[in-house]
Amino acid sequence: MKSRFENDMGYSEVTPKSVWLNRRDLLKSAGGATIAASIAGLANGATFEASKSIYSTDEELNDFEDITSYNNFYEFGTGKGDPARYAGELTTEPWSVVIDGMVENPGTYSYEDILSGAALEERIYRLRCVEAWSMVIPWIGFELGHLLKRAVPEPSAKFVAFETLVRPEEMRGQRSRFLLEWPYREGLRLDEAMNPLTILAVGLYGEELPNQNGAPIRLVVPWKYGFKSIKSIVRITLTDFQPPTTWNMQAPGEYGFYSNVNPLVDHPRWSQATERRVGSGLFARRMETQMFNGYEEYVAGLYEGMDLSTNY
Repeated sequence: MKSRFENDMGYSEVTPKSVWLNRRDLLKSAGGATIAASIAGLANGATFEASKSIYSTDEELNDFEDITSYNNFYEFGTGKGDPARYAGELTTEPWSVVIDGMVENPGTYSYEDILSGAALEERIYRLRCVEAWSMVIPWIGFELGHLLKRAVPEPSAKFVAFETLVRPEEMRGQRSRFLLEWPYREGLRLDEAMNPLTILAVGLYGEELPNQNGAPIRLVVPWKYGFKSIKSIVRITLTDFQPPTTWNMQAPGEYGFYSNVNPLVDHPRWSQATERRVGSGLFARRMETQMFNGYEEYVAGLYEGMDLSTNY
């Protein structure tokens, strides 16, 4: 049996729930030093960085219930509660990811292979959905660029394509061929994929990644709308052409390849200027959306010279 986190003790068992639902208090009270202890023994030489990442926000976190019960994961249904309701049917052990295309080291890599030697750290990121709601999530993961460097991209590779698992017997949303075309596909330019903000997440709140959040491994690209952060990845392919992506194929007039968070460019059916923070209350004031979801200083240079009014 594949082991990811060697000890079965959950994060909530070593830290009072009132604390592990507010990581800012934990970090302040313990200087971050207890975080490593909260995840006992990562498998295969993976290391976990206890200190807070320079890329993390200090905004108030959404609680574990918000993050794990309000999701878009159409493989399990179109309702926000469907992933939490049905994702338990998904088997995530064993798991492997094919890395192929324009790389010197193609192959099928087990979850253990991927984690081997990985420098895991907590990244507290804002998540902005294209539907104009948002969260703040304490992911645990590692930079995608580190994995791509191990695969050694060929000099002519320019894009990275991703695919989600297809298993309709366990992912009931895939039983409908009218919902989306399966597998779910996403893609990034290679320089976007290599940006240090781009991570592969394997956990949140000190726990293994829940199925409804994309277990066992998912992409997180915090300056793009959430649908770009593909879940339950089984293939990563490097190419020299822009790969097709699911929502762009489904509705090209509404969802672009880049899909950077941009409050100045509205979705055809709603404004993107403001957002609703999940869990803030029914009558809470909407927040102003930030350019690139607040990560402009780290990523604006990637799009220098591009007309940002057209890269929706």
